[in-house]
Amino acid sequence: MTTHHLKTWPVYFDAVARGEKTFEGRRDDRGFQNGDIVVLQRTYEDSPWSVEYPKRELTFRIGFVLHGGSFGIADGWCVFSLLPVEGACARRTGGHSR
Repeated sequence: MTTHHLKTWPVYFDAVARGEKTFEGRRDDRGFQNGDIVVLQRTYEDSPWSVEYPKRELTFRIGFVLHGGSFGIADGWCVFSLLPVEGACARRTGGHSR
């Protein structure tokens, strides 16, 4: 089992945090597998490539993985379900402000 830390744009992070988005679509460059852990890290609104400080993170277990090349998913991409991890919740870490 591997843990993947993934920068996530605010609009998508917030939808996951509200429970509206229960899946993730990503370039399949990390070998995502059922049972892996993903830690979504919210990025800044005005700088989507920089993680917010203090960090806002959500932790999930990967469920089903649909790999590219079928069902309209491009080769080299995948879509996977986000399943709850017992004891995990949204958290803020660090004390820096921007």
